[in-house]
Amino acid sequence: MEFFLDTADLDEIRLAGKQGLIDGVTTNPTLLSRQGGDWKKRMQQICDEVDGPVSLEVISPDAEGMLREAEELVRYGDNVVIKVPMTAEGLIATRTLTGKGIKTNVTLVFSAMQALLAAKAGATYVSPFLGRLDGIGHEGMEIVSQIRTIFDNYGYETKILAASIRHAQHVLDSALVGADVVTVPYSVLRQLMHHPLTDSGLDAFLADWNKLTQS
Repeated sequence: MEFFLDTADLDEIRLAGKQGLIDGVTTNPTLLSRQGGDWKKRMQQICDEVDGPVSLEVISPDAEGMLREAEELVRYGDNVVIKVPMTAEGLIATRTLTGKGIKTNVTLVFSAMQALLAAKAGATYVSPFLGRLDGIGHEGMEIVSQIRTIFDNYGYETKILAASIRHAQHVLDSALVGADVVTVPYSVLRQLMHHPLTDSGLDAFLADWNKLTQS
């Protein structure tokens, strides 16, 4: 399973890169706005920093506007993936971009049927939002499982990118049901690194080492 970092924070991207933990990055206007400064410069820095795919999001409501924005966004690098909303206009944009050889990430997916439509339109990735579904009383992971079954049934090559990840259990469950990618904030990556028994075991080893060196 691939790990994408859901951030626009260059320090987080560089740290996770040193740790060998990320295969790509996803961004959105909210994440970029939190960083402040020149957002165009920051997008360029992210694309330059990351070897893998970087999802940059269009904001126009109509396909024509999405395609104009996509033309600008792909100039940031060969690794740019155009993030398109799961709407009727978004599907038109996805189909057109795919026909031009431009990778797409259909976002704000909340049902298996939406994911199927995105795959039929040629999406490179579909992004079901697990945390938001859980937040309204639905079982987000069930959607990922359904998408996996449908894609396998019919041989779709579209990758399932589990998004809106809230905690480590989301990552584990995504891996178990067969998501191709998870995109996570760095705070969740930290959760995955730690276990109380690791910490207590390390403390015990250090304590024993101190006894050896002091004897």
